[in-house]
Amino acid sequence: MSDQNSGGAALASPLDLKTERGRREARRELVWGDHGFLRSRFRNLHRLSDEMYRANQPAPEHIADYARELGLRTIINLRGASPKGYYLLEQEACRHHGVELVDFQVFSREVPTSATVLAAKRLFETISYPALMHCKSGADRAGVMAVLYVHFRQGLPVQEALNQLSLKYLHIRAGKTGVLDFFFQTYLSEGHSRGLSFTEWVTQGYDAAGLKRRFLETRKWKLNLDQLLRRE
Repeated sequence: MSDQNSGGAALASPLDLKTERGRREARRELVWGDHGFLRSRFRNLHRLSDEMYRANQPAPEHIADYARELGLRTIINLRGASPKGYYLLEQEACRHHGVELVDFQVFSREVPTSATVLAAKRLFETISYPALMHCKSGADRAGVMAVLYVHFRQGLPVQEALNQLSLKYLHIRAGKTGVLDFFFQTYLSEGHSRGLSFTEWVTQGYDAAGLKRRFLETRKWKLNLDQLLRRE
């Protein structure tokens, strides 16, 4: 199930942003430990609608830009709360710019559970817009949530919404992140074909663990790609 927390969780951390050393260490962790240097110019930022955007992990200066240019009221952090520098700096920047930070943890190599899907639907119905959702790279977790947003909030069929999981956003179907595509494709072949809506399919006893086993059994020859890419 997803881990949802509104406002950003207060986790114990060895980093204290009130001290010069703590702030320096947090920034170092964001830039080097979390590969923020790769995101300094490339934000993988895309507009889904007048009210929703998707992107990779924002630095504080990115949040300032988004608050000013996009008028953001909510940021959905799909990585979950963390004691690490990238998260502490994001918390602080959101507070400073009057943006609500919502932690809604999803996974890039796991089949979404029924509870996660339904929680995502409720999330899109209750947050304040405009909003932006992000993971680390903006490719996989942001992709699966973008599919759910486009389907639930905008009413597009799952088959059309699946465009949100594509190489355009750096999502790679080969490897373990392909389980996300497999999840939606299984619905289309086994649920939609029987006349079930997506919500009906996920709530009528679909077997998430069994679906993942099927995926791994059919994709073994491709899964070493993750080791080569060293993706989160």
